Amino acid sequence: MIHVIDRPRGVGGWLLLLSGLMRFGEPIHVAVILPAALTALPIRGTPLALVLLLRLAVAALGIAAGRALAGRHHGAVTMAKTTLGLSAAVAVFVYATPYFPNNRMPGDTPLYVAAALAYYGGWFAYLTLSRRVRDTYL
Repeated sequence: MIHVIDRPRGVGGWLLLLSGLMRFGEPIHVAVILPAALTALPIRGTPLALVLLLRLAVAALGIAAGRALAGRHHGAVTMAKTTLGLSAAVAVFVYATPYFPNNRMPGDTPLYVAAALAYYGGWFAYLTLSRRVRDTYL
């Protein structure tokens, strides 16, 4: 008797984790940092307000992409990849510019940038290379 191994299909495993992080993780992260940023708004002014709006917009796109992944919608992978790229760009911008308040030690910024790029790049690579993603959405 020969056993045929079925390839993973559907939204499960790492794909389910990514969908959950996009739907809940990023919005929770924004909600946690928002109060401190809002207290700095009178001092930092318009640049901080624009960065906050940008972070909220990217978080909203992340929610939409996570829902699209979970619902197995056509174009969900492209939307998720785009959102991951935008999230990485916003993270690097926030870490590399003085507009957003932070408590990082001097010299730690490159580590934060590298960690953010590794995180978003890892998920981007997963969406690109995963057999489960290919079998579920293509």
